[in-house]
Parts: sequence; C-alpha cells; structure tokens
Amino acid sequence: MSIFRSAVFSTTVANLNDLPTDSLREVAFAGRSNAGKSSAINTLANHTRLAFVSKTPGRTQHLNFFTIEDGKYFVDLPGYGFAKAPEEIRAQWEGLLAPYLRYRLPLVGLVLIMDSRHPLTELDLQMLEWFAQTGKPIHVLLSKADKLTRQEQAVALREVGAVLSRIGERCTLQLFSSLKRSGVEEAEAVLGSWLEMTPKKDALPPTGLRTEKVARAKNRKAMGWSARSAGKKTDNNKSPRQRDEPGAKRLT
Repeated sequence: MSIFRSAVFSTTVANLNDLPTDSLREVAFAGRSNAGKSSAINTLANHTRLAFVSKTPGRTQHLNFFTIEDGKYFVDLPGYGFAKAPEEIRAQWEGLLAPYLRYRLPLVGLVLIMDSRHPLTELDLQMLEWFAQTGKPIHVLLSKADKLTRQEQAVALREVGAVLSRIGERCTLQLFSSLKRSGVEEAEAVLGSWLEMTPKKDALPPTGLRTEKVARAKNRKAMGWSARSAGKKTDNNKSPRQRDEPGAKRLT
C-alpha cells in the first residue's frame, strides 16, 4: 500500500512569498511537458486526479503543493520544453522556478521525469547539470516504460545511467510506468527516505476477533472432551448386573 496515499492538494504558489511556512521536507517533480509528470504523482499517491493531467502542454504555470503528511510535500513544478507557451509566461516560470530550486531550504531532492522513449533532451540535460550544483539528490523516472521492449528498456537504462554517472554521484534512476504501475515500490523507497517516511504495513486483523475465534475453538474441543468423558463416567457408574444386561458388551 502506498506510503503517499494520504496526499491531498494543499496550495498553488505563484509568488515565492507565498511558499508554505510549515514545510519541513519537500520533493519536487520536474520534467519536459507530456513526459508523464502528473501521472507519476497520481500513481505514487494512488490517486486518479490528484495532479491534473492535461493534454495541453504548459498548463501547469505555478508550483502546486500536495501535502503528504504534516510538514511534508510533493511539489509539482511547471513543465518545460513547450513551444506554445507565451514568452511572458516562460519568463514568469523562470523567475519562480529557478529561485525555488536553488534556495528553497526544505527542498530535499528532485524527481526528474523523462519519457523513456525520448530521454536526455537538451532541456533534461540542462536541468540535471543545473540542479546537481545544489548538492541535493536527483532521482530520474524513465516514464512510459511499458511502451518499450525489455531490450529497449535495458538500452535506455544504460544510456541514461552513463550520463548521470558523469553529472554527479547523487543521481539515481529507474524505469517507471503509470499505466502498469510498475516501479512504484522502488520509487517509494527512494522518496520515502528523502521525506523520512517508512512504508505503512497493512493492519493485522483485530485482536479481539482472533481471540474470540480461538476461544470458540477451545470451547468446541472442551465440549467434545466433556461429552466423551461424561459418556465414560455414565458407563462406569453402572452396576455389574446392568453391564451384563442384554445389549451391553462385556469383555471376557
């Protein structure tokens, strides 16, 4: 069961002065437009529409915060690489996004989503190299991995891994598919460690019910033993004559 299943939308930030003041730890999600960023957030949180999945590139224009638990957030960043976005909107994103990624103290790591069929675009590389300078970890999700064959998946992992090894030691990667829900546990382990969260185990059956079942079983055994014992006692209480009467078996 997802450790992020309690995630709820918190706020949209268009100005750095409006960033949450109660934040302790944040994980930011970045990626090229249509790489599957919102779908990845929804899948990790086990929600269908927590983060809005749009067919229009560049729809997310602000920082969207989702509360995971008190003081801990997922942050959906504006997508990049969209040609249809007006110049003034791109300027706004640059003025908001760059300072947030560079100076936000509660930010503990960046999840970079790349389409596994078209990874390592120029803008992906720029984001990797730029954020690596902060010294914070980067985890790459190669999304839509279900669209690739096993051989193609291996090639994508090898090629992207080679680039990440040159960029920094704190870069990790994995295959991910929102459609097939593959790679979820691996991503949970990484992001859970960043947010200092541990997997929540499924609850055991209520102790009272288990005790009641055991008690009933014991009672049935006790009743069976009592009935057998009572039968033996009744037979033993008979007089020798009664035991020798017709219908009673006597050992000779």
